[in-house]
Amino acid sequence: MGSEKKVVYLLNKPKNVISSAKDDRGRKTVVDLIDTDLRIYPLGRLDYDSSGLLLLSNDGQLMQKLIHPSFEVEKVYEVRTKGRVSKQDIQALENGVRIEDYVTAAAKAEILDYNEKKDLTDLRITIHEGKNREIRKMFASLGHEVLKLHRIKEANIELGDLKSGEYRLLKPYEVKKLRQYLDRSDT
Repeated sequence: MGSEKKVVYLLNKPKNVISSAKDDRGRKTVVDLIDTDLRIYPLGRLDYDSSGLLLLSNDGQLMQKLIHPSFEVEKVYEVRTKGRVSKQDIQALENGVRIEDYVTAAAKAEILDYNEKKDLTDLRITIHEGKNREIRKMFASLGHEVLKLHRIKEANIELGDLKSGEYRLLKPYEVKKLRQYLDRSDT
C-alpha cells in the first residue's frame, strides 16, 4: 500500500448505508458506492440512518488524524428534531449535556427554522467529538427526537452540491488544505 497513489474521496452518504469497508450482514457499504480498484476506507463514521459528507481514502496517516479525538476535527450537521428547541436547549448544547456516563464537549448550535404547523425545528450544530450516535443522544437528553441528521462539513471540507450517493475525488489543493487544517494540532 506504501507505493499506491493516495486518494481522498468525498461522498454524500445516503441513509441506510453502512460506514464501513465491508458488512458481515451483507448490507450496502459506503465503499460499495465508489467505483475504484484501490483499497479505500471511510475516514470516520456516519450512522446507518444519517446522511451527508463522508471522506474515504487509502491514506492511513490522514485517517488517523481525522478520527483521533485529540485533533478536535469540527463536524457540522443539519439536524431536524421533533418539537420546539428552546434557547435553554441551545445553551445546554453549548455548555455540554450529560449523556450516559459522560458530559459532551461544548457544541455550537443555532436554530435555522421552526415549523409551528408540523412542530419541527431545523438546526445547525457543530461538534468535534463524534462519539457513537452522540448528536441523537444529546437531543434525546433534552427531550427531542432527531428525525434527520445530515453532515455538511468536516474539518475544512464542505459537501457542496453533491447529491445523495454521489462522490468525487478531492482536488490536490483540497487535500493540501485538509492536511494543513489537521497539522494545526501538531504544532
